[in-house]
Amino acid sequence: MTNTDTADIKATVSQIMALARSGSELVRITVNTETAAAAVADIVNQLVRAGCKVPLVGDFHFNGHKLLEKYPDCASALAKYRINPGNVGKGSKRDSQFARMIEIACIHDKPVRIGVNWGSLDQDLLARMLDSNQRDPSPKALDVVTREALITSALDSARRAEQLGLGHDHIILSCKVSAVQDLIRVYQELAARCNYPLHLGLTEAGMGSKGIVSSTAALAVLLQQGIGDTIRISLTPEPGGDRCEEVRVAQEILQAMAIRSFTPQVIACPGCGRTTSDYFQKLAADIQGYLRQQMPTWSKRYPGVEEMSVAVMGCVVNGPGESKQANIGISLPGSGERPVAPVYEDGEKTVTLKGDFIAEEFKILVNRYVDNHYGKGVAHKDIETD
Repeated sequence: MTNTDTADIKATVSQIMALARSGSELVRITVNTETAAAAVADIVNQLVRAGCKVPLVGDFHFNGHKLLEKYPDCASALAKYRINPGNVGKGSKRDSQFARMIEIACIHDKPVRIGVNWGSLDQDLLARMLDSNQRDPSPKALDVVTREALITSALDSARRAEQLGLGHDHIILSCKVSAVQDLIRVYQELAARCNYPLHLGLTEAGMGSKGIVSSTAALAVLLQQGIGDTIRISLTPEPGGDRCEEVRVAQEILQAMAIRSFTPQVIACPGCGRTTSDYFQKLAADIQGYLRQQMPTWSKRYPGVEEMSVAVMGCVVNGPGESKQANIGISLPGSGERPVAPVYEDGEKTVTLKGDFIAEEFKILVNRYVDNHYGKGVAHKDIETD
């Protein structure tokens, strides 16, 4: 999701293109004001002219019914709408405002993600469920009732959308919370009770390693169980930080789980007393950056290259073994070892590098390996996701 002001067309287009280049297959933008809604069609047109075909999802809260109705170009240009049933209106207005958004989605044949969120749950629904629970002879704990309210909100909203004419195959559900175990329980129950596509994400995951670890812990469990069709990693960026980190983390989770492959993986040891030099660390970082940099070109020329593994190891203990297991690997000398670096390709030693230009020579060997093994029409396994 972008974090630019959508009304700032230039900044929003720039960030969408950056996210798309990083591999985002859907980009969500905030549509919260009339100026934002008026900008959407222009944003899409500029992306098309630039050759960027990433679908845009409009994120609507509170006034979405008014914006979609007043700006039909916005309603038409978006590929999908995200509606939060907890924020579409209160009391008697809620049903009519939700209905109007669904009707517009039907008119423009757009799918809708009904996205319930722990922090903006329909309070009337929650209050009714808490009152009912209090009257129960064996009342459930507050967190159990709250999780059930999330699921009920999503399923009831989906049924209402279908009654209004939105196709079953045009509905995606999400029930996002910020606690790992709660997220797992909610989605396990939601998956057991419906067959709608599910969008996964730990909301408000936080900054840095905390956000990455929490998101990975929650999503890995669900993905392993076959739950989830689209994912989003909700990281709080550092001030001025790169928004594309969300995309990279999402890709790395999917690749680590062997669900999809996006870029060749670098296998590298953590270092120990045998690797007092930081040479192997620098080489591993250099190679990893190089591989990611090459992927926009390689993905078009070399089908299957995203599944390649490259080992950069720091000493003789595990270096040769790991290098043999990789498609191509190098075992650098550790402290006190002979200053030579054997290179292995598909388990066989092919050459020994030495001297001051090992990094440059290894890159040449990696390029040669890619060309020889992926440049001959190797069948590409297409994996699609919503």
